[in-house]
Amino acid sequence: MTARDDILGRVRAALGRRSIDAATVQHAAAALLTDLPSTRPDLLASSLVEAFIARVTSPKVAASAEQVASLADVPAAVAAYLELRRLPPVVALQPHALLRSLEWSAFEVRTQVAPDESAAVGMAKWGIAETGSLVFHSGSDSPVLANFLPLHHIVLLRSADILAYLEDYAALIAGQPMPRNVNLITGASGTTDIEGSLVLGAHGPRYMHVVVAGS
Repeated sequence: MTARDDILGRVRAALGRRSIDAATVQHAAAALLTDLPSTRPDLLASSLVEAFIARVTSPKVAASAEQVASLADVPAAVAAYLELRRLPPVVALQPHALLRSLEWSAFEVRTQVAPDESAAVGMAKWGIAETGSLVFHSGSDSPVLANFLPLHHIVLLRSADILAYLEDYAALIAGQPMPRNVNLITGASGTTDIEGSLVLGAHGPRYMHVVVAGS
């Protein structure tokens, strides 16, 4: 017997023998689902776009966001973001066909994200208005490291891809083949592990800026 077996054995003995009634569990779950709106928090606005932006820019999420009229306006928004922060017009671009079809002639575009990349532009698959989270599915057009290596992560999100609640995302992908990695990213990387002080950029981008395209 290993030390682990001994510890778990003592825990089981302290708890006593308990049986789980599957019907009781199922009944409790069904009761929660019958009145799902009462278990969900209110969104910060009636419009999904406004609710998402309000959550993303809240102090807890610690990101910035803006809305542009169309996808064609995204490069100009990226240029303005870089200029405001006195950064050169150099971006590592996620190899997404829609993203790369935009006009990036004013930039020096890199096809891969370096470990010390200053700014990268990516595209989220969905946004969650409830939490201000961005959903990324890994694939040939969405490398995982592109979400974690740059100092400034600028993310394109189409307004039509904003979902109200997290379970809406779960329902949307139910029964579909899953990618190797799913990343739900909420704001810039931060930690309060050291003396309870918020430190940004601890294990990912220090800054996140979301450009919502469309009304």
